[in-house]
Amino acid sequence: MTTVLPRVHAGSFLTLHYRLGGPAGDIINTFSGKPATLSLGTGELSPAMEECLIGLEEGTRSTFELPAGAAFGPRNPDMQQWLSSKVLTDMGDPHETYNPGDVVEFPTPDGKGKFAGVVQQVGEASVLFDFNHPLAGQPVSFEVQLIGVL
Repeated sequence: MTTVLPRVHAGSFLTLHYRLGGPAGDIINTFSGKPATLSLGTGELSPAMEECLIGLEEGTRSTFELPAGAAFGPRNPDMQQWLSSKVLTDMGDPHETYNPGDVVEFPTPDGKGKFAGVVQQVGEASVLFDFNHPLAGQPVSFEVQLIGVL
């Protein structure tokens, strides 16, 4: 008797380990810790990464190489914005200092979530943030080990 293992389909609930990296190295890697759980179609993974998973069987371990821009789109220059020191003080700690490369979290407009920007440049009365995904416009390596598929 052959056991048929579940396969990933749209809307699947998954338990998995995954590694997401670009030219500068890993951004996320769960292989050395607790596995992730997520549902396809909820925006937890980009559509291109979800597409890699469709049809895979539970227990599969695979690595996918996605070309530049496929996983998180191209870099968008409009996603770089200057925020005034007053806005930053109103949103957080008035004594906070910012340095290029710092990752700063901001609340979403509805207050229910967060998004991050990376400090690019610090001016006298404002700070330039890049709100693009860190892997936007870059090739991405996506490694996955499917532990459970529901």
